[in-house]
Parts: sequence; structure tokens; C-alpha cells
Amino acid sequence: MANFKLNLFRSVYIFFELMEIVVVIGKPQVPCYFIFGDSLFDSGNNNELVTAARSNYLPYGTDFPQGVTGRFTNGRTIADIIGELLGFDEYIPTYATVTDQHISQGVNYASGGSGIREETGSHLGGRISLDRQLLNHYSIVSRLFHLQRNITFTRDYLSKCIYIVNIGSNDYINNYFKPDIYATSHMYTTNRYAQRLVQQYSRQLKCLYNLGGRKIAIFGLGLIGCTPAEISTFGTEGRPCVKSINDAVKLFNNKLKPILDDLNANNPDAKFTYINVTSISLQQGTVLTNVPSCILRSDGQCVQTTLISLVRSMSMFYDGYHPTEVSNIHTARLSYIAISPMDACPYDISHLVQL
Repeated sequence: MANFKLNLFRSVYIFFELMEIVVVIGKPQVPCYFIFGDSLFDSGNNNELVTAARSNYLPYGTDFPQGVTGRFTNGRTIADIIGELLGFDEYIPTYATVTDQHISQGVNYASGGSGIREETGSHLGGRISLDRQLLNHYSIVSRLFHLQRNITFTRDYLSKCIYIVNIGSNDYINNYFKPDIYATSHMYTTNRYAQRLVQQYSRQLKCLYNLGGRKIAIFGLGLIGCTPAEISTFGTEGRPCVKSINDAVKLFNNKLKPILDDLNANNPDAKFTYINVTSISLQQGTVLTNVPSCILRSDGQCVQTTLISLVRSMSMFYDGYHPTEVSNIHTARLSYIAISPMDACPYDISHLVQL
């Protein structure tokens, strides 16, 4: 049975890799692609910040064509792979490095350690919260209006783009579940905290809509309590994962979906869709281990070294928190083309493109 699962996984991986070769040839399906979020999507925005939340050193980037870039994984991120599936032949540049020549194809604003709440991750040092990512996007949109010199054209242009947002994990990892540093767990029950988070998130997503976004994929939170770092920190009491953390995350996800439904109902032409990362990740658990691929620092990131696992393609995690490229491939593919109604609602990204 174990050999069958391994061979099945390898067959699926090869199929997806072949599919990728077909997809990336030709014109992008959308004019531009904008990326918001945390370290799961960050491709280098934190490189020049004074922060512990940086990954511009080996062994990060070991399997990435350009080497070390500031991606928190061994290879491509979920956002990178979705970009390939959309037909972009270059990775979307970071806000920190983008020039006017390239902003018309999109910008990556994501920042490791960032959250929905402004204070989230502050003990790590510099990071770019979602509020500030939206301010950066406002700056980019203003530059586009100036460059294109046609308000009607630019508004129509932005409405055709794909926007993806993956944020909220740090509001638990680097906020609520660090009670010695942050006050939130003393102020709110897990239910009330989730409610406060989604209310703030809703206002932020409405801001993105007001800046011209229409086709917007929102990634729910994964099973944070199953990450190696959280298991090591909190213990599991004999269970596979930290139940209290996963229960808190479930509350957030359950409240997020109705918020997106409201945004769609109350804003003309809004097309928010929910990507169910929990559902997608559960499909990996039968073939991937949760053993990290690198030696960990006390904060869950990789120690700076060239010593890494030679079988990282069999692991879900590269460090204590972040997925390996093979795990990112799985998540990106099922976000793009869902194989279960649970994976994306009301539509996956491939259908979002066509609306």
C-alpha cells in the first residue's frame, strides 16, 4: 500500500508538471496579477527590512532557478505557480523592486510576519501589514493611472486582473498564541478574536475592491496546529496536531466565507472566491510527511546552512512553518482547478479568470 501511494503521488506530480509546460506557453490569461499576504507568498519584500522574518539565505531557494530570493521555501511559492498557470512567463516582481516598466503586469506585496492586525509580528521586527500593503497598492494604482493616462481604460484593465490574498496565520502564530508578548488572548475568546479579525479583514478587502479589484481569490488558513514548530512548542497530548490551535483557525475560516458572500452580494461586479486551504492540505497528508527538510532555529525558520534533506519532495514542510515546493504545487493546482467542491467556493481560479 505504501509503494502504491508513493507511485500514485509521483504520477500525479509528473502529470501536473507536464500540464504546467502546456499552460505557460502563450499569452497570459489576464492582463495583470496582484499578490497580497504573508511569508507563504512573500518573494523578497522583507529582504531589506530589519527583521527576523527574512529568508534571503541558504537553504531557502535551494531548488529555485534564481537561487536565494527571499522566498520562504526551497523553490516556488503557491503564488509563483498560480502565476505560471495563468500564463505569465516571468515571476511577478516584489513591490520593493518593481519599476514602472513592469507594474502593468502586477506586483507582489506579500511580507513575511505580517497580518491582518497592525501589531501582528511586531516582535520579529519589520514587516508590511495588510493595511500597508493596500497603501502600497494604492501607490501602484496611482502610477498606473499616470502611465496609462486614461481613467476608463485603467479601471477596466484592473477589473480584469487576478488578485490573490493569503493572510491571517500570523495573527494566530505571532499574536494570539504568544500571550507573553501580545494582549489579544487576554482580551478575547477565540470566537470573539476570529470575529474581530474577519470584520477588519472585510474592511480591508472592501478597500481592495475600491482600488479596482474585482476577481479576488481569498485563501483560508491552513492547519496551523499541524506545523512542526507549533507541535514542538505546544505539544499535542497524544493527538496528531495541536487541537486548540486548529479549533481557533476553524472559527476564523468558518466566519470568513460568509464575509466573502456579503462582499459579493453588496458590491457590483465583485467576484470574491474562497480557497479552502484546509481541505486541500488534508489531501496531502496521506503521501507527505510533516518532518521539516532543514535544521530549525528556535523560531521555526531554517538555520543558515547547506545541510538539508535529500528527500524534501516527500515532506510537506520545508521549515517549521512553511511548505516545500512540492506541497505548494499541490495547493496551487487545486486552487486553480479544484477537484472537489470543498476546495474552492463559489469557483476556482481557472473559472474566476473567465468571469
